[in-house]
Amino acid sequence: MRKLINKSTLLAVTFIAFGLSSNAQINAKTKKAQKDTEAWKYEIECVGIGKPGTKVIKVWSYSKRAKVATAQAKKNAVHGLIFQGYSGGGQGCTNQKALVTDPSVGEQKKEFFDNFFDINGGKYMKFVSHSSDSTPEVIGVKIKGYKFKVGVIVTVNTSALRKDLEAAGVIRGLSSGF
Repeated sequence: MRKLINKSTLLAVTFIAFGLSSNAQINAKTKKAQKDTEAWKYEIECVGIGKPGTKVIKVWSYSKRAKVATAQAKKNAVHGLIFQGYSGGGQGCTNQKALVTDPSVGEQKKEFFDNFFDINGGKYMKFVSHSSDSTPEVIGVKIKGYKFKVGVIVTVNTSALRKDLEAAGVIRGLSSGF
């Protein structure tokens, strides 16, 4: 009986330790991903028009690790549409102005955007999805500490994103006039 208890206890402790180790690794990767995107180092380009109210874009993210850059693609895509916009291109793409026209809004609404872009369930996730037929394009680069430039195609629901930002008072509605 005593051996059974010891083996059971040892097995339980092993599972708990493995679980804690896995959580620590996930938290470390999450913190690394968050740190890599604090500078918002990315490029976006239009690759096509999706369903009404959506944009299909390619996001080029930079990081020391390719997996981190790939994981941050959705976040960078939404950030790019809010603050940067993009030039028109092929396949029916037209110029897309940034949703936020005043550059100081990022600092004025810092708390909102910190929560909105939180790596652990930030609201930005409800507006974006990976394109199912896309494989990340990885390019090795050497730019100020970055080793990889990773291109990922994502779809962003710009209509819903705009409505959410209007409801939060971050941007003015299209019907509010000049």
